[in-house]
Amino acid sequence: MATTKRRLPKTVVTLGIVSLLNDASSEMIYPLLPFFLREHLKASVAFVGLVEGIAETTASLLKLASGWISDRIGRHKLLTFIGYALAGATRPVLAASNAAWQVLGLRFIDRVGKGIRTSPRDALLANACDENIRGVAFGFHRAMDHLGAAVGPLIASAVLLFSPNNYRLVFALAAVPALLSLFVLWFGISETHSHTSRLSNAGTENRFKELKAHVGFVKAWSDLPTTFRWYLVSLLLFTLSNSSDAFLLLRAKDAGVPESAIPLLWTWLHIVKSMAGTHGGMLSDKIGRTRAIVLGWLVYAGVYASFAFLQSAWQVWAVFTVYGLYFALTEGAERALVADLLPQEKRGLGYGAFHFVVGTGMMPASVLFGLIWQLFGFQVAFFFFGAGLALCAAALLAAKIRR
Repeated sequence: MATTKRRLPKTVVTLGIVSLLNDASSEMIYPLLPFFLREHLKASVAFVGLVEGIAETTASLLKLASGWISDRIGRHKLLTFIGYALAGATRPVLAASNAAWQVLGLRFIDRVGKGIRTSPRDALLANACDENIRGVAFGFHRAMDHLGAAVGPLIASAVLLFSPNNYRLVFALAAVPALLSLFVLWFGISETHSHTSRLSNAGTENRFKELKAHVGFVKAWSDLPTTFRWYLVSLLLFTLSNSSDAFLLLRAKDAGVPESAIPLLWTWLHIVKSMAGTHGGMLSDKIGRTRAIVLGWLVYAGVYASFAFLQSAWQVWAVFTVYGLYFALTEGAERALVADLLPQEKRGLGYGAFHFVVGTGMMPASVLFGLIWQLFGFQVAFFFFGAGLALCAAALLAAKIRR
């Protein structure tokens, strides 16, 4: 990791630290939120589903718009900061919530923040490094993100150990790493505005006048390269196979993992992602993005095929470990490929389209997977739907993208 830090630009390392802190804050809350809604606020299971559905849909739609806007105004850092600030502001307020509808509103604001920040942040990261280290840069960023996701639940568990069932205390303390992430972002990154952006040197008022008068979103979308469009099609096909990890946890319990060990299994998955993420991105720099992504999608297909036949707890732990390698192979490479396929002035929109496709594809993926499981059994869902679609997506990507 120390060697990687010396190779990577300061902006990349700083964004990695920001993601670690923010994800630690977020994951202190996320695993506890359903129990807080059910036990403390007496919300129904359907309402819990509504909260997450609205949240993820909101984030997906805004990622597309925010990426395009950040390209137009040339202020990736500013939008990234606003997004993190909105999400961080919800943490202490959540601790004081007394009604389920208040949690829904705060979760909505949190995902608005995620939607605003994600695409500009990825563009900021891509613009900060050369193509030959872009894979390792995104891999490092995802590794830091997953490290935060592993640390957050452990901090929450430690707090609850000393103060049982005190979810509000956990939510309040989650504001601390969120606040730290804002300081690191604002004072640790100096953005060089793109000279290729037509609006980069204009005043704020002129930027928004041109933004309002310009029909540029449709034109910008139509100008995206055909190769990038094929990438999005392949990504959408794969995402339809990529249902919620909740199904994996349900299957893990059925296969023999005790309920008390499920949080440990989830933490272990994030540890594997974090340890292997940088190396997976580095591999894509050496063998090419497409090969790394296809390899990762093949690993994913193997994992889902295996889940159709698992019969013991040790097998679950082994397959979950391999599942972490899928993330390491793909997360950095998938994001780096966006930058490889697009010029700098279109990367904000490109990352917006990338995250939009992933976000919108995951919703029907989980619904379809659940229906197939219910109607035909888990083996059909995992083996034919999950693994089968992943193989089709890998074949399409290999045929259409040569990078």
